[in-house]
Amino acid sequence: MLVTGGAGFIGSNIALRLAETGHDVVATDSFASATWKNLAKFTGDVLTLRSRDDLNSIVKLAPYDAIFHQASITGVIDTTTGASLSEAELQQPMLLNNVEMFRGLLDHAAETGARMIWASSCSVYGQGPVPMKEDQPKDPLNSYAFSKLTMERMAERYAPKLAHPIVALRYSNVYGPGEAHKGKLASMIHQLALQMRAGKRPRIFTDGSQKRDFVYIDDVVQANVKALDAKEAGAFNVGAGQSWSFNEIVATLNDVLGTDLAPDYFENPYGFTQDWTETNLDKSRSVLGYQPEFDIAAGVKAYADSGTLGIA
Repeated sequence: MLVTGGAGFIGSNIALRLAETGHDVVATDSFASATWKNLAKFTGDVLTLRSRDDLNSIVKLAPYDAIFHQASITGVIDTTTGASLSEAELQQPMLLNNVEMFRGLLDHAAETGARMIWASSCSVYGQGPVPMKEDQPKDPLNSYAFSKLTMERMAERYAPKLAHPIVALRYSNVYGPGEAHKGKLASMIHQLALQMRAGKRPRIFTDGSQKRDFVYIDDVVQANVKALDAKEAGAFNVGAGQSWSFNEIVATLNDVLGTDLAPDYFENPYGFTQDWTETNLDKSRSVLGYQPEFDIAAGVKAYADSGTLGIA
C-alpha cells in the first residue's frame, strides 16, 4: 500500500496504523513541509521525492493494492517572514501541485487496478448551510477549497475506469499528534494550546462564538481504513458530526491544561473563513460504517495524554 504525504500529519498516522496492522506500506513524501519525526516509529519503506514528476515515476515501480493520497499543499508560509502567501500568489502552485499530482495517480490506478482513497476537504462547502451534506451546492472560498473541488470532479470522471470504488474523504478540522511541524497551518487546538502553555491568553476572533467541527486524528484514520472495503464510490464527510465554539475550545483546553486563561479577542482580518462548520455523517455511517469515537473533551484529553498537545 502507498501513502502519499506519508511524513505529514494525517499521512503519517495512516501509514503507522496500516503498518501496525500487518500491511506492507510505502510512505512517500518530499519532506518540504513534513518531518521525519512523524515516521520515527514507522517500520515500512520511506521514499523521498524531489518533485511531482518523481511521484509519477515512483508509483510505476510497483502495482500497489491501494493508494492513500494525502499529499497536498494546504497553504504556503514564507520561511523568511513567516507570512502566508496571498491568494494571488498561491493559486498556481496550489492547483498545479494538488490537481496535477492527483491526475498522475489516477492514471496509475486506472492502469494497475489500485484502490484509491484520498483526502478532500469540507472547505468545499464554504458558507453553505449546516449541517453540511455531501450533495449540497459547493461554495469554495479560496484556492485550496477550489483545488479539492476540482479533484473531486476529476475523480468522478475517472471512476468508470477504476477497478474499485474511488473514495474521497472530506475532512473537517483535524487535530491530534503529528501536526506540530505545520506551525501556523496546524489546527487551532494545537495553536491555542501552544499559547496557553506559554502563559499567554489564547487569541481568537471576536466574539469566539464561531463554531467548528473538530475531528480527532484517530477518527480520520478509522475512516481511511474502513474505506478499503467501500462498495460505493463518492465523497464522504469525515468529522465529529457536531461542532464547538472557539470559546468552548478555550474552556476545554483550560480544563485539560490546568490553566485559567481568558480569550484575547481580535477582529477577523479574513474574508473567506467559515463561521460555522458541522458535518452530517448519515452517508459516511451507512456506506463506510464510519462512527466517530471522540467528542472534543475526549479528543483533547487523548491529545494531551500523547504528550504532544501544545508542544512545538
